[in-house]
Amino acid sequence: MKISKKELAKMIDSTNIKPDATKEQIVRLCKDAVKYNFGCVVVNPTYAKLIVDLLSGTSVKPCSTVGFPYGATLPDVKAYEAKRLVELGIKEIDMVMNISAFKSKDYELVKKDIEKVVEAKKLDSDLIVKVIIETGLLTKEEKITACKLVKEAGADFVKTSVGVFGKATVEDVQLMRNVVGKEFGVKAAGGIRTFQDALAMIRAGANRIGTSTAVQIIEGYQNSN
Repeated sequence: MKISKKELAKMIDSTNIKPDATKEQIVRLCKDAVKYNFGCVVVNPTYAKLIVDLLSGTSVKPCSTVGFPYGATLPDVKAYEAKRLVELGIKEIDMVMNISAFKSKDYELVKKDIEKVVEAKKLDSDLIVKVIIETGLLTKEEKITACKLVKEAGADFVKTSVGVFGKATVEDVQLMRNVVGKEFGVKAAGGIRTFQDALAMIRAGANRIGTSTAVQIIEGYQNSN
């Protein structure tokens, strides 16, 4: 497959969700994102307003997290968190599925949990909601079920992981793409550090790449066939 450097950049979610991330690091993250024209910048809620201000007037979207990193927050709390983020100007949300509820086969709660966050679209119809299913903790059958629940709940993307419990794999991305179909979003994240890593995920079916090494990836770009 052929992908231009510009196309690749727009598929990258440049991320810093480290608990010890400093304000200076987030400012640098945004400056680099604008320089390379990445798709969006992802940070924890404490820096949401900062990146909204820094990215104002650019094509780079501000994105923040909900229910990180375990997904165990109450649905109403996730809903409030999402609502506040949108009110601050956040345009994309990466939320963690309630993995504990999912493992308990409480699929009704899992779906409700996602739907509560998706309700934030009432404040901004262009809001993008990405749901992390944490593939490293799931069986193949569970991954299939999780993808279906995410789609049914009205989200826009299904995402592999937060990068704590395992890395994104080509096999998982292929499976996710097959389950959700061609039009739905698939985000690969976790251990994607080089251009070749990113290209492998895109070839497998990902249309977003989450990474903390976005600059390294884009500077390592090579014309691909």
